Amino acid sequence: MASPDSPQAAFARFVRRAIDDAKNERGWTVSDLAAHTGVGRSTVFRWLAGDWHDYPELAKVRDFCRALDVPLSAAVRALGLPESPPAQRRAEPPSSVDADVRVILARLADPAVPAPEKKLIRDLLRYLARRPVRRAG
Repeated sequence: MASPDSPQAAFARFVRRAIDDAKNERGWTVSDLAAHTGVGRSTVFRWLAGDWHDYPELAKVRDFCRALDVPLSAAVRALGLPESPPAQRRAEPPSSVDADVRVILARLADPAVPAPEKKLIRDLLRYLARRPVRRAG
């Protein structure tokens, strides 16, 4: 089980609240939830258990939130990911890196992008995130 302060634990609490609300307000079971959200039961149970090492697929989280009328921003906060500030609050224009990151996130969330391509993107990002920084000189 994940530590209480981990993204896994925070996301598990978020999912638990959303499921409890769906049960109380709509009478949904986990099977109903899976049918309405398109997120499989096993995935829901992994989220509840905090049993994941890579962040949940954004497309699945988005579908989960959309079906339950829960703001996606709440899920993003629970995962500990940075939220994009509205354009009017930005002090400076977005960098090309920001644009590249948005394109990558959009590809990961796009259901038309094949799963092997998404896996390749995630694997490359994971490699780059863990690669030692090489200092000049």
